[in-house]
Amino acid sequence: MTRGANGQVQDHDDQEYPFTERDFAMIAEIAHRRYGLYLQASKKPLVYSRLTKRLRALALPNFETYCQLLSEPQGQQEHAHLLSALTTNVTHFFREMHHFTALREKILPSLIEKARSGSPVRIWSSACSAGQEAFSIAAVIRKEARDFASLDIKILATDVDPQMIQKAREATYDHEQTDAIPAEYKTTMIEQNGDSFKIKPDIMKMVTFGELNLVDPWPMRRKFDIIFCRNAAIYFDKETQSRLWQRFSDSINISGHLMIGHSERLTGPAQAHFRNVGITTYQRLTDTAGGEITEKRMGI
Repeated sequence: MTRGANGQVQDHDDQEYPFTERDFAMIAEIAHRRYGLYLQASKKPLVYSRLTKRLRALALPNFETYCQLLSEPQGQQEHAHLLSALTTNVTHFFREMHHFTALREKILPSLIEKARSGSPVRIWSSACSAGQEAFSIAAVIRKEARDFASLDIKILATDVDPQMIQKAREATYDHEQTDAIPAEYKTTMIEQNGDSFKIKPDIMKMVTFGELNLVDPWPMRRKFDIIFCRNAAIYFDKETQSRLWQRFSDSINISGHLMIGHSERLTGPAQAHFRNVGITTYQRLTDTAGGEITEKRMGI
């Protein structure tokens, strides 16, 4: 099995490892139970292509042995590698620019006034990958609020992949990624770091990074003014997506905003609690969660 010139996985009879329907079903079940990932039968060639690298790295003879490893206590650390192999962490700064335009022009002005009045402002980048989204949000805040350092504005950035969180905390990126950063932000956002570039300290201070699986219980108790969850729900089945949207609904302040990926749509009961105010941008309408909201863990 190889990839053609167009990047598509191509089937061949001379597979390096046997990969049975049982093997695929077991991997799909683990991926769904542990991370909420939905692997349709059509994804079998892709799963094979992505995971053969892990079999080679672990010097395993076949997928049956790999599945056994995933099911054993000593194989729990392999789950993170499984997740990295099955998901795509391709992103860039200011991805889907319409969200950052809406943030700057329509959403931030009132939130900055809220912060200047002494109230906290909290933003959650819930599938932050290597940190580009969270740092882009922080850069917009810095530009729009010159007094940002004295304001209680914090960004929580989480991802299920510990490797991505480590990269985000390092805040160092290859130079080609600067192409996606608008010129108006470059001088205040990044600085030279040898053969790469690094996010400036005052931008980094706004962001707290942590590992978080969106299908697990969440430790946060404070509600958010904005939640970004872009291009993560596409990996989930419809039932898991619907539950996620409802959990976000319960975690957003009234009049707060939810921003999702360009190919994603709100579904299920959460639809009744949002109104569309822009391209894949939604505003929270009514309160359903209730109860006391307190500040706990993860530095927010």
